[in-house]
Amino acid sequence: MNDVFDDSTLTEIAHLICGDEAPLLYRKGYEIAAFFQRAGWDDVPEYDGSTPRHRWARELLKERQEDGTDEAERAILRLANRLEYYNQQQEYHATLKRLNEILVLDGRRIGEDGGQLVLIRVEAGFEDEVRQLPRVELKVSVTEVVSDPELAGTIQLRLDEARTCYEHGAYTSAVIMLGSLLEGVLAHAAQVRASGTRMPKPMRNMGLNDFVAFAYENKWIEHDAKLASELVRHYRNLVHPLAEKRTGHTPNRDTLDMCWPVVNATLNDLAATAAAPSVLPSQRLSTGGGAGRTPNPVAQRPTPASVARRRPGGGTTEGS
Repeated sequence: MNDVFDDSTLTEIAHLICGDEAPLLYRKGYEIAAFFQRAGWDDVPEYDGSTPRHRWARELLKERQEDGTDEAERAILRLANRLEYYNQQQEYHATLKRLNEILVLDGRRIGEDGGQLVLIRVEAGFEDEVRQLPRVELKVSVTEVVSDPELAGTIQLRLDEARTCYEHGAYTSAVIMLGSLLEGVLAHAAQVRASGTRMPKPMRNMGLNDFVAFAYENKWIEHDAKLASELVRHYRNLVHPLAEKRTGHTPNRDTLDMCWPVVNATLNDLAATAAAPSVLPSQRLSTGGGAGRTPNPVAQRPTPASVARRRPGGGTTEGS
């Protein structure tokens, strides 16, 4: 079934094709006819100048849509094609930006599939609302969290893919990507930070929930990240279609707006505690027991709190 566009969408598309406003690409009447031909239209009439160019283009778009063809869609995709803008980069970017602003009001936007331009479905709305990622700042880079360069590249790729999925309305794929990278960074933290620390189970048998609990116990992440990560874990499990069927809910943009901050907060926490040693309760040994006894070196290991209390000159604050 061919896409059917609202009349107002076709009107705005016709204005884009004509390009009357700078910095859009201006097309004369005969150039508009040639544009439609390049879009794959047959039997394109010549522009005779009896009506304004944009009105003539709009009527052609409406006629072809009413005939049940996909030629309106072809014209839209041709507008987004770089081949239309040889040595006219500014005009191309201005057109593509304006084109997506128009299309998103009609529940579409320009995307790619296998290197080919396609129209993809998105939630209808204003462009700045649809494209805006959750307003939570990621304060660190992936390399500040993941010390293995190869793994850091993989994590960054998944973060980028989640962003692409978000912008294109693929919300289930986005949340699965987020859950995957969250488990990856927490597993890496457990591997590189927990040397000599007893793991709750073999790492190969640990899942996202185990890694979150272990990171929180070691004070690598804060309590809010621990609690909220359950939401990401729940939606990440929708990688199994039967799980989605059982829940009766498919992730949407609101889902991502709730899950993305969890990932950002966790990455921020992991970066902030990257140099902080972990001391589990089982490792905290008493330093008391009589004069002259040499304190256990494990017990003397500095904690983040003790480091924070130290004065610049090397002393500690009163009462520490």
